[in-house]
Amino acid sequence: MDLRKIKKLIDLLEESNLAELEIKEGEEVVRLSRVPKNTAPVAAAPMIAAAPVAAAAPAAVAPVVAEAPSAPALPAGTVIKAPMVGTFYASASPGTPPFVKVGQQVKAGETLGVIEAMKMFNQIEADVAGTVQAILVENGQPVEFDEPMFVIA
Repeated sequence: MDLRKIKKLIDLLEESNLAELEIKEGEEVVRLSRVPKNTAPVAAAPMIAAAPVAAAAPAAVAPVVAEAPSAPALPAGTVIKAPMVGTFYASASPGTPPFVKVGQQVKAGETLGVIEAMKMFNQIEADVAGTVQAILVENGQPVEFDEPMFVIA
């Protein structure tokens, strides 16, 4: 099958609401499939397969199971988690020093950082007094709800 035809089929698949398209032309078969945009992709790109019709049935492919990376061990202490989804900032504005550093003593209620959510800046405060053992997020990094951000002991 001509490469130009395959490219046109890819364009047709992208423009339509179809998730899969299979075309047989003589002894050649082209099968295109895609993952809907709201789900995680299984493969990095749409699958394009061309095989003669006379070929034996394809062998079953065992699904690849990726093991989730183990969560890094957190230092002992109280874990301060993100109260919302947003972007974490370690300082009040660019160019200013961060609110806290590892090894710094903090009091309960002291600001550790801010999370920007919908153009609103929300202060993240220490729940307990102690020493900052770890800062688990980087400046400008997006954070998820309940994601560990700081460890205070």
